[in-house]
Amino acid sequence: MPRQGWKGWDEYAPFYDWENARTFGRRDVAFWQRVAARASGPVLELGCGTGRVSLPLARSGVDLVGVDRSQAMLERAIARTSRTSKTSRAPGPEFRVPSFIRADIRALPFRRGRFSMVLAPYGILQSLTKERDLQETLESVARVVARGGTFGIDLVPDVPNWSEYRNKVQLRGTTAGGGRLTLVESVRQDRRRRLTTFEQRYLERRGGRTTTHRFELTFRTLSVPRMTSRLERAGFCVESVLGDYRGRPWDARADVWIILAKKV
Repeated sequence: MPRQGWKGWDEYAPFYDWENARTFGRRDVAFWQRVAARASGPVLELGCGTGRVSLPLARSGVDLVGVDRSQAMLERAIARTSRTSKTSRAPGPEFRVPSFIRADIRALPFRRGRFSMVLAPYGILQSLTKERDLQETLESVARVVARGGTFGIDLVPDVPNWSEYRNKVQLRGTTAGGGRLTLVESVRQDRRRRLTTFEQRYLERRGGRTTTHRFELTFRTLSVPRMTSRLERAGFCVESVLGDYRGRPWDARADVWIILAKKV
């Protein structure tokens, strides 16, 4: 049976921002700010995690609600929001404190048509490892987004292309507290199910002591045509498919696959 995609994220929470600052960074944030600026009402972010995208959108004046299944991730988002609100460098007159809610994206706890836009950044839908999970999520989004509202999806296309390997050192660096982290990673593929599992082992060295943190993250990849057909089945019309965060048209070799759809 496929591993549940939500597993592992609580354990990943302490390391998520550290890793992303060294890999993905903020490449997508300006894009989602531009998209969300067109919203005519509240915006829902699926899989908001530690607030990496949420906080920049809130600083831009977006009325944002973020949901995540991981309580550990949400606690970091809430703490980050509190620091932003209290900083001596005021977050700006447009800043709107976002709401963070623990929820399952397959059954969103909001009334019908509440949001003018729903965003699914950075491959969050790929954590849905079963076809039924994806179907339920798309139906749930279709229920809570208003007619004519936008559903923005960002997919990571290269995950199925990763070579399998064992115990490869991927990253090394220091933490804000002065410790040292080493990420040792293994990858395995289930090509029949289009599943990729990353076995993560973080070695945390602090004061002469080393602590090992282990967890797994599993992702499923669908092609753009298949995702498009599933969106249409759920009541959306795909308006554009982009191949990068500057708006370049999509092709199968693009670094990212971005789909912008409207609720019909």
